[in-house]
Amino acid sequence: MSLWKVIDTVKSFIFYDADKEFYAQVFPGSVDRIDLMRLRKMRMEDLPQVLEIEAKNYNFPWSEAIFKDCLKSFNYSCWICDELDTLVGYSIVSMAAGEAHVMNISVDPAVQKQGVGSKLLENMIELAENKADTIFLEVRPSNRAAILLYEKRGFNEIGIRKGYYPTVNGRREDAVMLALELVTLF
Repeated sequence: MSLWKVIDTVKSFIFYDADKEFYAQVFPGSVDRIDLMRLRKMRMEDLPQVLEIEAKNYNFPWSEAIFKDCLKSFNYSCWICDELDTLVGYSIVSMAAGEAHVMNISVDPAVQKQGVGSKLLENMIELAENKADTIFLEVRPSNRAAILLYEKRGFNEIGIRKGYYPTVNGRREDAVMLALELVTLF
């Protein structure tokens, strides 16, 4: 067992509220499902499930090599969300030079629109708050659900990147550029 896996297991045991799981089993409906989902750092052994979700969501998915590079990089923070030991989503944020950039956020289509994306986004924002002044991202204009999620959290449109994304018909789709100013209290 790797040192990170041991640390994640110990942290999960210490910080996970077992009472929530107990009440959820004894009194169904008493605990919100999203409260039972856990966030932890992504590991190499998560990649098969991550790649499966990536392929379900994108016509042009990231390769395994890209995910491995992100996991190895000091400036990238890679996270997964799991529910009852099933990986349901993941996120990757880069941080450098006082800026953060959402590189990838993806949720298994079977559990989309159930709070997983919000949970992952909030985690990325919290990670960036002490390391960046602004968090940026690009999103396809055709991805209305994602745009609504980002706008709900306070992201604002700052521009358009022309022809940023490939499409299945061989053309290119623009990217909407969004930013969120992070407020730090001293």
